[in-house]
Amino acid sequence: MDCQYLPLNATGQFSSLFLDYLSQHEALQSYYDRFPTLEAFKEQIKNRAFDDSKRQTLVEVLERQYHHIPNKPDFTILLQPNTFTVTTGHQLNIFTGPLYVLYKWITTVNLAKKLNETYPDYRFVPIYWMASEDHDFAEINHFTLFGKSYTWETEQRGAVGRMNPQELKTVFDQMPEKLFLFEDAYLKQTTLSDAVRWYVHELLGQEGLICLDPDDAELKQLFAPVIKDELLNQATGDIVTQTSEQLEALGYRTQITPRAINLFYLDDQLRERIVLKKKADGTEWYEVLNTERRFSKDELLTLADEHPEHFSPNVVLRPVYQEVILPNLTYIGGPSEVPYWLQLKGVFAYFRIPFPLLMPRNFALYVNPASAKKMEKLGVSPEELFWDDVKLRRTYTQRISENSLDLSEQKTCLQQCFMEILHKSVKVDKSLEGAVLAEQTRLMHTIDHLEKRLKRTEEKNYETVLSQLMTLKNKLFPNGGIQERTENYLNFQLNDPQFVRKLLAVFDPLEYQMLIVKD
Repeated sequence: MDCQYLPLNATGQFSSLFLDYLSQHEALQSYYDRFPTLEAFKEQIKNRAFDDSKRQTLVEVLERQYHHIPNKPDFTILLQPNTFTVTTGHQLNIFTGPLYVLYKWITTVNLAKKLNETYPDYRFVPIYWMASEDHDFAEINHFTLFGKSYTWETEQRGAVGRMNPQELKTVFDQMPEKLFLFEDAYLKQTTLSDAVRWYVHELLGQEGLICLDPDDAELKQLFAPVIKDELLNQATGDIVTQTSEQLEALGYRTQITPRAINLFYLDDQLRERIVLKKKADGTEWYEVLNTERRFSKDELLTLADEHPEHFSPNVVLRPVYQEVILPNLTYIGGPSEVPYWLQLKGVFAYFRIPFPLLMPRNFALYVNPASAKKMEKLGVSPEELFWDDVKLRRTYTQRISENSLDLSEQKTCLQQCFMEILHKSVKVDKSLEGAVLAEQTRLMHTIDHLEKRLKRTEEKNYETVLSQLMTLKNKLFPNGGIQERTENYLNFQLNDPQFVRKLLAVFDPLEYQMLIVKD
């Protein structure tokens, strides 16, 4: 395989906040503790004490969650005080979702391997945090295979991890070929969480990846002090708002907007926000939006003590929940996740929880043999393919054209002529200056227009080769977007059963660039 790197800022695909974080811009250094280098993990370990009783709970929960998995991992390693986790998370997209979900898993697996090699006195376990409590079903219920979209329709509501995936049989019936791994997962398991755990274990279990479902009563019990603090003090919303205002004052666009209470009420078929209501006389109570459920303060605090599983953190508190229940060192996220974590450092400080290292996942453009051959034939570079269509067509046309399409020399010559005309004119009458400059502007516009016509005409002369170029571009950037955000891994795996193995071999978790992989 031929691999080369492209700087992320050359792709035009990422926000300034994300890019400035990766370049360790001085203005952002107060929003995190350490930048994720290999050496930084040594210091992170020193500051990451974790309670033995929490380790015991974590292992017991994982043993229970993996009860249906053959050849399950040995979780007892997590009982050891020198064992730490490295974590990524994502929604439970059907059939894995876009390619970048797989890239997250592989980055996490490879990071654990590299850390185990670098720090042999410690053990590092890769974790996939399953966003099982998320209730935005529309974000996970579809995927694209060989250009055709498939959608899971259901009347089920609430946390997606609790949904029964056996309804996906109607989707399997529409597919052109058998997908045995996913049929075993979706049609033989009774919850989406169990199904996802099944196929992720089949894909990457041998590489050490462990799936953790946070929708668990025992894990929520560890989180109960944070839940109660949020209900009583509602401090996190103000903290995040203040941080967001600071980042926006620096010119950055922030990702998340906090609520007054950053918790949902969770039950079967239900995940709705908890809000505090007040009357003019000072009377207070809590409501679950879009329901008839009401609680006094004492009732809700008692519920948090006795049944914390009925509380679900939103995007502000989910990272805190993660760090409460895991001996974690780093979070591996995408180009939207890393920036929103930068909004949360103050929340971690408030709860006195160590802030993890923030690592971007691996980014890649995979070029199959057919596309690689076309790239070579056309003589186009990977960086050029990231350009917008107009720039790509015009630049490529200028390169292959036998005619000079650039009128820069003529425009420079015209400007020099007008400088001389202007000099002579003002000697005669200073009032002529405006007329001369106006005429210069008009003629410069005319030349610009002629230059564009030249380029458009020449593009038509090379329409055949430009059509081949744009076909290649559309193949690698489907629907005008970056490949990893659209394509499903099955588009490659079904043609090459070694696809996942190949990515495992070439992904470097500490290389923060776009990897171009030519097979």
